Amino acid sequence: MRSSILPSPLTSPPQALPPGPRRSVSAVGAVACLCGIALLTPPASAPAQEPGTLRVETTVFTGDDKEPVARSLTLFRNGIAWDFLEPVVKPGGKGDGGGEKKTEFVLHDPARQRIVLVDPERSVKTHIDTLRLERLRASLGTWARKSDDKVMAWAGGPDFTSAIEEDSKSVTLVGPRVRYDVRFEPAPSADAAEEYSRFADAALLVKALIHPGGLPPFPRIAINRRVATAGGIPIAVTLEMESRVSKFGGRADVVRSEHKVLPSLLAGDHKRIASAEERLAVAESVDLATYAGALPAPPGAAGETAAPALR
Repeated sequence: MRSSILPSPLTSPPQALPPGPRRSVSAVGAVACLCGIALLTPPASAPAQEPGTLRVETTVFTGDDKEPVARSLTLFRNGIAWDFLEPVVKPGGKGDGGGEKKTEFVLHDPARQRIVLVDPERSVKTHIDTLRLERLRASLGTWARKSDDKVMAWAGGPDFTSAIEEDSKSVTLVGPRVRYDVRFEPAPSADAAEEYSRFADAALLVKALIHPGGLPPFPRIAINRRVATAGGIPIAVTLEMESRVSKFGGRADVVRSEHKVLPSLLAGDHKRIASAEERLAVAESVDLATYAGALPAPPGAAGETAAPALR
């Protein structure tokens, strides 16, 4: 929805959380995402299309790896997006032993101008109002444009028009040592395209707030706007950068993602949302610094942190 894979400059961006261990948030979403095929018309076995619903599975890879570093599932219903960070089991790794997975999730509720991060494992939650994200957007852009780092200054925007090439199915944005390639297909409706774009932008800003120091989200937000204007939803995203700015220690300088899209929820999705609503209701409210700083980063956090950038 990254990018987080670029190193931070000498100073931290404004409104960043204090340093300390952080857990990645899908949006983490997010987000960004090549092997998969978007299913924008439900197959015969899929349920009939439900108005106001959308289902997006996101899988993130690094380099030429066949195994993902991050997965997320985003369910849209009644104007609300539920973004679930899915566990990634490595080959030969142990499963969770069965039972329902208590995965971290994020509630995007634009009508109430709020985003809620929930960790069911610790039964805690934290709220971020959209005004805080808008303030971050303004201050982060100003800070980035003043950076001595050429990539950071470019990523601060605000205008990427000259750097964008597009056609009816793709958008490419090229900057100093950075290249985004995004393929998209028509969304089920114009409203769905706008709703997904709004969610992806918010996921990028949440990531920038919780994991400061990476590439500012404005290049990807500019791409989101182009795709939404074309009435599309991304189905594949590739982010390339020179290895000297890669944060994966030379392991990869390419992050790629797949999006599998359905215009309706599956039978179990409604139950999952109901379960998330229950966990949201009982979780203890904590401030954002406590939520983000008190939890250790899980294995593969670098890749998971990159997921929202690939929305």
